[in-house]
Amino acid sequence: MKKLINNPDLVVEEMMEGMAQAYPQYVRKLQDCNVLVRADAPISGKVALVSGGGSGHEPAHGGYVGKGMLDGAVAGAVFTSPTPDAIYEAIKAVDGGAGVLLVVKNYTGDVMNFDMAKEMAGMDGIKVDSVLVNDDVAVEDSTYTTGRRGIAGTVLVHKIAGAAADKGMSLEEVKRVGEKVIANVRSMGIALTPCTVPAAGKPSFTLAEDEIEIGIGIHGEPGTHREAMKTADEVTDELLGRILGDLPYSSGDEVAVMVNGMGGTPQMELAVINRHVASVLRDKGISVYRTFLGEYMTSLEMQGASVTLLKLDDELKELLDARSDTIAFKSLGR
Repeated sequence: MKKLINNPDLVVEEMMEGMAQAYPQYVRKLQDCNVLVRADAPISGKVALVSGGGSGHEPAHGGYVGKGMLDGAVAGAVFTSPTPDAIYEAIKAVDGGAGVLLVVKNYTGDVMNFDMAKEMAGMDGIKVDSVLVNDDVAVEDSTYTTGRRGIAGTVLVHKIAGAAADKGMSLEEVKRVGEKVIANVRSMGIALTPCTVPAAGKPSFTLAEDEIEIGIGIHGEPGTHREAMKTADEVTDELLGRILGDLPYSSGDEVAVMVNGMGGTPQMELAVINRHVASVLRDKGISVYRTFLGEYMTSLEMQGASVTLLKLDDELKELLDARSDTIAFKSLGR
C-alpha cells in the first residue's frame, strides 16, 4: 500500500486541518473535533444545513460547506460514521436561530448517530430536523444499511436544499424541498478496482483484471455481482437501465445528470460515459437540463463511476440554478 499520509490514526484530523488552512475564506475547523463550518457561521435567521459521514469520500462533505450549500460538515474516521458528540458540536456551531436540517445518508451508523445528536441538540432548545438520502437503486439492504444506500445523489440534496435555505425558507420548507429531491433522485455505480482503507492496509475486496463490480456502494463494499469487463456504453446501459426502470420517466421529462468518479477514474472516461448517457436519454425524449461531470462523492482511490439522474420540475430547476460558492461546487446561477 502506498499512500501519502503520516499516521493512519491521524489522517482525518490532518486532512481537516489542511482543508481549513487552504480555504479560510470558506471554512474553519472546530477545536477538538473533525468538523468544518462556514467561515461566517452561524448566520442569524437562516436555516442551517449539516451533513457528513465517514471520510474517504472527498470532496464530500467538507468541500460543500459554503454559500448555497452546507453550513457544517462532520467527518468520521475513514468509512466510519462520525460520533454523536461531533455532530452535536456542528449543530451548535451553525445554528442561527431558524433551525438546523441534517442531511443523512442511509447507513445504519450515520442514521443512529445523527439521530442521537438531534436529540441532544433538541434538549438544548435547538430546532433540528433531518432528511434521509437513499438514492442507490442497486440494493435494498446491505451490510451497512436497512433499505437503500445514500450515494452521489446526496450532493444534489445539499445543493437544492441549501439553495432553499439561502432563499430564507423555513425549516419545514427546506425539509420539504430536500425530501422532494430524494423522491426524484436515483443513482447506481460500478467499480473497476477496489480501494484501500489506510488503517486496514489492504484492498477491501479483490477483482480480477477482466472483472468489474456492479452496484458498489461508497465505502469500498462489494456490489451486487461481478461481470466480465465491458465497454463504457455497455456499462452505462446497465446502470441507466436500472435507474430508468426504478422511477417513472416519460418523453418530455427534464433531468439533471451527474456522472461521478469514484476517486481514481480519469475525466476522459467519465466524459465517455456521459456521452452515452446523453444519447440514451435523447432517444427516450428525456431532456438533460444540466450535467455535472467529475468527482463529487468518491471512495478513496477506487476506479469506477456512478450515474445519477434527478427528475426536475420548475421549483427544483430554480433552486438547482441558484448561486452557490463552496470549495468544490461553484455555480454562478442562470
